[in-house]
Amino acid sequence: MDDLAAPHQTSRRSRYPARVTLGRRPLGVIGSALTARRNVLELIPEIATRQPMVSGRTGKRWHMVMDPEALRIVLKDRVEDYPKSIVTKLLLEPAIGQSLFVAEGAHWRWQRRAAAPAFAQRHVEALAPVMTASAEASARRLAAASGPVDVFAETVAATFEVISDVTFSGSEGFDRDAVHQAIDAYIASSARLSVLDILGLPGWVPRPGRLFSGRDLRRMKRVADDAIRARARSGPREVPDLLDLLRAGQDPETGRAMAEGELRDNLLTFIVAGHETTALTLAWALYLVAFDPGVQDRAAIEARAVLGARAATAADVARLPYTRQIVDETLRLYPPAAFLSRTSRIHDRLGGREVRPGDTIMLPIYALHRHHMLWDDPDRFDPDRFAADCDRDRYAFLPFGAGPRICIGASFAIQEAVIILSTLLARLRFDLAGAAPEPRMILTLRPHGGVRLRVEAR
Repeated sequence: MDDLAAPHQTSRRSRYPARVTLGRRPLGVIGSALTARRNVLELIPEIATRQPMVSGRTGKRWHMVMDPEALRIVLKDRVEDYPKSIVTKLLLEPAIGQSLFVAEGAHWRWQRRAAAPAFAQRHVEALAPVMTASAEASARRLAAASGPVDVFAETVAATFEVISDVTFSGSEGFDRDAVHQAIDAYIASSARLSVLDILGLPGWVPRPGRLFSGRDLRRMKRVADDAIRARARSGPREVPDLLDLLRAGQDPETGRAMAEGELRDNLLTFIVAGHETTALTLAWALYLVAFDPGVQDRAAIEARAVLGARAATAADVARLPYTRQIVDETLRLYPPAAFLSRTSRIHDRLGGREVRPGDTIMLPIYALHRHHMLWDDPDRFDPDRFAADCDRDRYAFLPFGAGPRICIGASFAIQEAVIILSTLLARLRFDLAGAAPEPRMILTLRPHGGVRLRVEAR
């Protein structure tokens, strides 16, 4: 009976942690739109975890791609033929403009080349003391808590401290609360699919749910613009932060550097992605280790042996392989970017199926990571899947994407997650408290209702 427990009523005795209930019947246009507003992942049919491709028509022709070889074509071999979908741009352009995440073609390429040095490994490691300090502060806050704690709220606070410090370190007048509130308000009110998106109507047709976020977005951009101008007057920091590194960056092929608006949009992209995705990874990881105390104890032993009483640093990351395995397995089960989409520009064949210009190509990373042809017992939590001697297709595990548009901040995110998670597990024990979180995706895969755990010192 435990194996059949409802996905949102997972107990310690259940075999599987919280899962999304995938679709078992066609929903139609209105049903798809209503479902997407509640949880995009519920649009994925159950059969998508057992077949390489699923196609259909809901307003527009669409194809869900779970075949690693087809994913390699879309994300790497013919990336120019499969740009970001119109819906993706409608959701994100109001907040982050034509920044790296949204831009296409030549405009994307020069920005990527200009930004790449800022994310070189030496710079990522140089920013690690901010992560260590945040891990220390988070451990203190959690140790002082009484009663069940929503650890998602805590990981959001911890990772926002990190990203705001490494982006605008010491910037006087940078209103972090205003930026944080604007991001949350935009995701809550605007970053949802509408029935007009499902029908494939063009972007100039107004989406009612996105008409009321302008004030928050303007305030967020104004705060970032003010911080950028202040830095231009004061000059770079002794230890360069992300703003300094991006201001100094140039495309080596054209010599082009980012103008103020381009700087702002990219910095806001990194702030949104840089705290949201890592906060989610940490919250889901803490839920999973509370779900499986054996895994938690093994990770705690590793962390205590490496760290003793101190917080983790960049130099410790390579010495914490099991903690890294937990992070990877968390990203498999609960990838923050759990559902991506592209639009085909060409006639093609993917997975043996015809693709036409204008077709929507859905990349349901959630289904890929739980696919029965690619993973053994895929809904089970098992960090040993990522042991050093394990082998898998590169395109079966895509928490950060792949190909030329792979997430530029992937190493930053992994370093931060390992530093904070190992520090917490070395000092604290986490136990389930109440109902399991519900995996629900709006823009990212969030734990609806929070992640409530009991926390005590080891």
